[in-house]
Amino acid sequence: MQEIRVELTKNPKQKPAPGAPLPFGTIFSDHMFLMDYDKGKGWHDARIVPFGNLDMSPAAMCLHYGQSVFEGMKAYRAVDGRILLFRPDRNMARMNSSNDRLCIPQIDEKFAEKAIEKLVSVDKDWIPTSEGASLYIRPFIIGMDPHIGVHPANHLLFIVITCPVGNYYPEGLNPVKIYVEKNYVRAVRGGMGYTKTAGNYAASLKAQDEAEKQDYTQVLWLDGVERKYIEEVGTMNVFFKINGEVVTPELQGSILPGVTRMSVIEILKKWGVPVVERRLSIQELADAAKDGKLEEAFGSGTAAVISPIGHLKWGDDIMVINDGKIGELSQKLYDTLTGIQWGKIPDPFGWTVEVK
Repeated sequence: MQEIRVELTKNPKQKPAPGAPLPFGTIFSDHMFLMDYDKGKGWHDARIVPFGNLDMSPAAMCLHYGQSVFEGMKAYRAVDGRILLFRPDRNMARMNSSNDRLCIPQIDEKFAEKAIEKLVSVDKDWIPTSEGASLYIRPFIIGMDPHIGVHPANHLLFIVITCPVGNYYPEGLNPVKIYVEKNYVRAVRGGMGYTKTAGNYAASLKAQDEAEKQDYTQVLWLDGVERKYIEEVGTMNVFFKINGEVVTPELQGSILPGVTRMSVIEILKKWGVPVVERRLSIQELADAAKDGKLEEAFGSGTAAVISPIGHLKWGDDIMVINDGKIGELSQKLYDTLTGIQWGKIPDPFGWTVEVK
């Protein structure tokens, strides 16, 4: 396993004061991790350096052809002072799945985990201490060849940056309003929907803009072929409690396999709560709401953890869920996940990794 060179900044930035607002993804810590890839040489020159701009050609292939993948994870300051990561092995495994689809060379997952741990350790003073705040970690890989031509890059850069964050949604744990998209599609089976790549999010911008104009927080995507089966929200996987059973769309290649989604399913099974992964049409959901069987709805993701959904708009059909309040199960899942992540409760699954 290669060594990681560390160059500490000589000009540390002012850190946010305890309790100060931490808008998501806008304040960045002092350092970043970089590692190069060259065809014939492999991944090399792993280093932690002061956070700063990248030196790249305007012809860099990532800027023109979208050969890029990324991940999202967090570091938490536990109640006893320890620094914890949550299931970093799953994030690195998913990154390699994305790499495979985007023709990006595989990374050494264990080495990548160690690199992230080292970066977090170097910038540990950036991890917030306020309730509900954490250090967001963004690993990503981009094609760097200065060449205009459609083919996989021969030179790539693996980068990790971090930023202290508060709640992803301004609503916090209050239920959000979701707009069901009918005109645009995000992904189809055989495409890149199951990967975490920039193009998937570019495809979502138009619908997200329309949702915001109608005062909705996020977009719920339907399948790209029949336009009737629920897939995911722009930044979250989704779950619905229908007549006592929790239903989430099954993974068929067009939905991101979320780490939080996986964790929610495992927790529900441990609790003995009926949970099923299957196709779920928007019409079935609307019928369940009309019949009073739609008891709860929530999204899951690294950024928001658990985000209750109180309001769904599908065309002219407005579904108000649980009187627009957070449900009992959603609250219990949030308390359990955040309890494990912040070390407030025991971790029976062995999901957390302590950063030394």
